[in-house]
Amino acid sequence: MRLHRLLKTIIENRRGATTIEYALILAFIVLAMLVALQALAGQNLAIWNYVFDTSGNAISQTKG
Repeated sequence: MRLHRLLKTIIENRRGATTIEYALILAFIVLAMLVALQALAGQNLAIWNYVFDTSGNAISQTKG
């Protein structure tokens, strides 16, 4: 009888399911943020490479 009551309590309890749903939503949000940050990191690197090249060219022209 105790096992039956325990199983019934587990099946009827919805708090665990809600927690799992929120955890999945949070995981998808974090995944989307990581993808977006990775894309921005590539653009940021390209910008700094441009700055490095442009300033290097400007310095070499003033010295030459």
